[in-house]
Amino acid sequence: MEMINFISNLAMPFIILLIVAYGLIEKKKVFDVFLDGAKEGLSIVLSIFPTLVGLFVAIGALRSSGIIDLIVNFLSPVLEIIKFPSEIMPLALLRPISGSSSIAIATDIMKNYGVDSNLGMIASTIMGSTETTLYTIAVYTSCVKIKKTRFVLVASLIADFVGILVSVVVCRFLS
Repeated sequence: MEMINFISNLAMPFIILLIVAYGLIEKKKVFDVFLDGAKEGLSIVLSIFPTLVGLFVAIGALRSSGIIDLIVNFLSPVLEIIKFPSEIMPLALLRPISGSSSIAIATDIMKNYGVDSNLGMIASTIMGSTETTLYTIAVYTSCVKIKKTRFVLVASLIADFVGILVSVVVCRFLS
């Protein structure tokens, strides 16, 4: 274990040293290349910033308005029929929208029901098998200035839906 910690501690300095050595061998000005990359990264951040602000405001409004609880209460009878745990529904609704919100919900599920409980395993599996679809699409498409994302959005949301359903089925089967 100590050897792994030693190697882990040396990994980043070794990579930096490797990059500098490669730059010297190729006779490139490593710091100038680094500054050019930093400028480009900053311009990308500035171009996607309005999209991120819009997403964060929408997520905040969605969470504080209580609409998630309203949707869960409305869907509870159907969820009971198909044996989908209603405690997982807030996670299933917010996972495609926000990573931080879904982490908070998954953490809350694990605190209330336990990490090794069926609900804890379902929450963990959902977190690992789905993506923050709307956030990812918004950031990537705004970065390359793509406006028409209809089919990407539909395909991604279908993949998230399948990931959530399969997570519930597999965790029920294994427990």
